[in-house]
Amino acid sequence: MRSKSKFLLCALTATAFMVWLAAAGIACAAGSLIPLDVAYAGSMGAVMDGGGRVGAAKALGVELRGRAQGSLGLARLIEGGSIRPDVFISVTPGPMQVVLDAHKAVRAIPIARTEMVIAYSPRSRFAKLFAASGEPGARQWWEILETRGLRFGRTDPMTDPQGLNIIFVMKLAAQHYRQPNLAALILGANINREQIFQESEVMARLQAGQLDASSAYKTQPGALHLPFVSLPREINLSDAAFASEYDKVSITLHGKTLKPSPLVFYAAPLSAAPHPELAQKFVAWLAGDGGHAVLAAGGYDAPGDAEPLVPAK
Repeated sequence: MRSKSKFLLCALTATAFMVWLAAAGIACAAGSLIPLDVAYAGSMGAVMDGGGRVGAAKALGVELRGRAQGSLGLARLIEGGSIRPDVFISVTPGPMQVVLDAHKAVRAIPIARTEMVIAYSPRSRFAKLFAASGEPGARQWWEILETRGLRFGRTDPMTDPQGLNIIFVMKLAAQHYRQPNLAALILGANINREQIFQESEVMARLQAGQLDASSAYKTQPGALHLPFVSLPREINLSDAAFASEYDKVSITLHGKTLKPSPLVFYAAPLSAAPHPELAQKFVAWLAGDGGHAVLAAGGYDAPGDAEPLVPAK
């Protein structure tokens, strides 16, 4: 029964995709699309499974087959040869640099930018406080997060850049608001298993009301119609103009000192891509007008002055 159910699910998924393409005005016979394997930051799931998939099919005749996971975890799998996608898309330079320095790619192009926000559940007893947090005289977002009993979610800083970035944000907030204990009061230890979940779990738990609030990129809660609190540019990691300010904080994990980077997404065709020409074309499409339109519709900002990445050695 399990095999039969799995077969039916795959058939329904394939049928739904073809119906989706037809609705978008894409005429193609079953089996005519070329599969393209893309490993991308888990936070990009909504845009890649939606507009990215339809846009790539229409522009390039490819069926995008995505693998969504924490960028650093994907980078390590690519580095070790455990997976061999056509294209890798990471957030922040670090995971992409792992792939470049392992000679799995020769160049990565900046394609988009985002910022850190605090998402919250509309079912939470703290929802009204978060909604009013920007108003004069209201409790500030960080004061609400410090409330005893509030359930906060984040991802693993060892495998996911977002998990690192929320720690950086809290350290920057501690400086910005002159609250030296802010990060410890909200997060506890850097690795706090009561708060850490898989990236896909965090938003699902917010929707279900199992968490009151969580770290997020701006693109994530909007796609799920979840409310969020915007943070000042001085701490939200979105603006390269504040890079020198961001550089003032760091964390040490397993003996390695890490510093934040602006939240830029990079895409690279991999050197051993099964479909090298299509991988190149897909990255060029992402970096061009078509890809930018899809990313903008998903809530992503343009990459600004970010430069391409190349191997460091």
